[in-house]
Amino acid sequence: TMGGEGGGIARTEVEFRERVAEGLAASPIHQVLIDESVIGWGEFELEVMRDRNDNVVIVCSIENVDPMGVHTGDSVTVAPQQTLSDPRYQELRDQAIKVIRAVGVETGGSNIQFAVHPGTGEIVVIEMNPRVSRSSALASKATGFPIAKIAARLAVGYTLDEIDNDITRVTPASFEPTIDYVVVKWPRFAFEKFPGADGSLSTHMQSVGEAMAIGRTFKQAFVKALRSRELDVKRTAFPADLLAALQTPSHDRYELLFEAIRQGATEEQICARTGIDPWFMAEMAPLARGEDPQAGLQRCFKAVDTCGAEFEAATPYFYSGWEREARHEVERGDKPSVVILGSGPNRIGQGIEFDYCCVHAAMTVRESGRDAVMINCNPETVSTDYDTSDRLYFEPLTIEDVLAVIELEQPEGVIVQFGGQTPLRLAQGLADAGVPLLGTPVESIHMAEDRPSFGGLLSELDLKGPPYATAGSPEEALTAADGVGYPLLVRPSYVLGGRAMEICYSREALADYLERTAEGGRPEGPIFLDRFLENAIEVDVDALCDGESVRIGAIMQHVEEAGIHSGDSACVIPAMSLGPEMIRQVQNATERLALRLGVVGLINIQFAVHGDDELYVIEANPRASRTVPFVSKAVGVPLAKVACRLMLGERLADQDLDIPAVPGHVSVKEAVLPFGRFPLADSVLGPEMKSTGEVMGVASDYPAAFGKAQAAAGAELPTSGKVFISVTDGDKPTATQLAASLHDLGFEVLATGGTAQAIRRMGVPVERILKLSEGSPNVVERIEAGDVDLVVNTPTGSGARADGYEIRRAAVARGIPCITTMSGASAAQRAIRARRSDPPEPIPLQELHGNRSAAGRTPAPAGRAGE
Repeated sequence: TMGGEGGGIARTEVEFRERVAEGLAASPIHQVLIDESVIGWGEFELEVMRDRNDNVVIVCSIENVDPMGVHTGDSVTVAPQQTLSDPRYQELRDQAIKVIRAVGVETGGSNIQFAVHPGTGEIVVIEMNPRVSRSSALASKATGFPIAKIAARLAVGYTLDEIDNDITRVTPASFEPTIDYVVVKWPRFAFEKFPGADGSLSTHMQSVGEAMAIGRTFKQAFVKALRSRELDVKRTAFPADLLAALQTPSHDRYELLFEAIRQGATEEQICARTGIDPWFMAEMAPLARGEDPQAGLQRCFKAVDTCGAEFEAATPYFYSGWEREARHEVERGDKPSVVILGSGPNRIGQGIEFDYCCVHAAMTVRESGRDAVMINCNPETVSTDYDTSDRLYFEPLTIEDVLAVIELEQPEGVIVQFGGQTPLRLAQGLADAGVPLLGTPVESIHMAEDRPSFGGLLSELDLKGPPYATAGSPEEALTAADGVGYPLLVRPSYVLGGRAMEICYSREALADYLERTAEGGRPEGPIFLDRFLENAIEVDVDALCDGESVRIGAIMQHVEEAGIHSGDSACVIPAMSLGPEMIRQVQNATERLALRLGVVGLINIQFAVHGDDELYVIEANPRASRTVPFVSKAVGVPLAKVACRLMLGERLADQDLDIPAVPGHVSVKEAVLPFGRFPLADSVLGPEMKSTGEVMGVASDYPAAFGKAQAAAGAELPTSGKVFISVTDGDKPTATQLAASLHDLGFEVLATGGTAQAIRRMGVPVERILKLSEGSPNVVERIEAGDVDLVVNTPTGSGARADGYEIRRAAVARGIPCITTMSGASAAQRAIRARRSDPPEPIPLQELHGNRSAAGRTPAPAGRAGE
């Protein structure tokens, strides 16, 4: 498995039995590996490469600040390793070379992990991955040595001494990288998105992204990495016994550690509780007490050159450090430059979809004859490859760090539209500093985000929006809610991914929400309250605008009803159930909004269709949305590239755009949900986004495309077996029709009391099974025994111990598809029917879009298929 899925630490026989059962269920070959515990030992990794002539190079050493017991993907890590003596490090090198030879890796790279006993120095090999890994990406960005690229060349027969180093252009790949700086990687967690999830860390990975920072010293890199995480929640309350809390690794361990030092705990006490090496504690403790590693020093920009300044770097890849005297290593050419702000660490709501847009923007800027300058801090992305842009700055996306780069670069302009909410938050500060922003003006960004301003805009354009109110405090929110009316959707301002968003059906529910978010550190800013439109169809539109004309990329219909976050809902192109008149209304509203906002580039607008003919505007985002890559691949036009051209001064009329009003195929986007990583979290979907990725299914019809998307998302639908159905009273009419359809397909239908009664009244055979509270064998036991193949369960009530929660949790743990909306269940039933017919022939995207020209489409090199 990947990321330690299904793994864990067993301290008792009971825990051992639980871990083994979970591991066997997660393993594709139904096998588990049982190792002696090395918890508390130091953890080290070496990235090693070998060619067919037995040349071996150690690309990079990585040390985990957290000791063994925390998955390396969840641990703070540092490169190069800091605490080993030279003889001990040489031992690791020698053992790594023996391992790669013994396993027989002859053409490529391997990640080899070691545990070192902190007292005796005993070394054991933990594991060896004979492939590129998560750490390989980090090592590549840390050193400038492109491991995957060189591994590909080794695989086709080159040897290390035959491959040039792209950065120096004078040394071969057999020349081991030497780095004269320190790199720190910090994981980004999302436990706030999963109420009820256990925030402790173990051997199965739970982080959703990571930030990397480069500094002249460990302290400099460490504080930069802290800034790079972009946390929007500030902790105000801490446990009474911090040392006891530090005993168990958790996602907030370093916040607790810093607070413990501020409250007087000694470094020795913390080392004893955490197992963190005393060297790291000696470095971190002064930072906790307020030491500024930049005090009295000047910022300078240094190059990542793979050779410790022994040779001149030809590829511009820079980071900022602090020294007594600033000596910049940046050499600008004569060409004007454009700065593109990246999206920072991956997180729920802001993932690689935005990096796709940033990379396309960099390609377009370079094609225009300007230098593309990228600022980002995410080692997982293509935008932080040294050859994606003309100059790469590996820096945090804070106003101070970005302005320092801009002061050095003096660009023609800055693009904030492609990196999600992170660059948008900087837009006003950049404008105030006199920085020219390309594309949509900052006033329009504010107008779209500020609820009263946007409400006024809708009134001006004679467009409907749900009743709304804005409140500055919990007391104001409770008063304003009476005017808006229940149910209502409540959220903070300037957030992405529905952060802290919830549907409240009563005043009591709203009061509870306000109390919970205040305790949990709600993001700062006003509170927005909108009337929630029940049973509405949600529609997404991505469009291009040059300030004078508008072209719609696609109109997407959500599969799940309004109330499920757009990032978690499946959606389909073309819209399947909107009539021509409603499509015309959506197009008209999109054009009027984009032109009134003065959009130059991309805009995403979300609508709700309520009843038969009522169209409401939910929100407008004058930036690239997470659906841009999906739409671009569905219609065959690279929207981000076209948008970037508009920002650089071109007009839509000058672009040879052939965007089909209705594509000749159906594309379905489905969310990838991480509930398997958070076994105590409820898998029910709502207005706060929880997905960590997305997949796409393409077919000639909707059911087949939906089925392919489900399979790609890891929730392949069964074509036979037993389906369990348990739904709310309001969903029972639809559930009975669903049961009848699945019965006709040969499924055995299982249901609990009320649902079983409703299904039986329709004349459908159904087996009634017991609820959790009714005894044994109950529904949860049947699911855990593998006796159920598909679960349809819409939420009733709340509370962690409710039947529905236990049903959904058991299904997720067993890897059984679990559908929590009736619209999703209806789509699944149609997909199951389609899966029973002969599978369609796969068609490459080039063939789907081959007869249509698209401005800016990058042709595939001769003799090679494109993506």
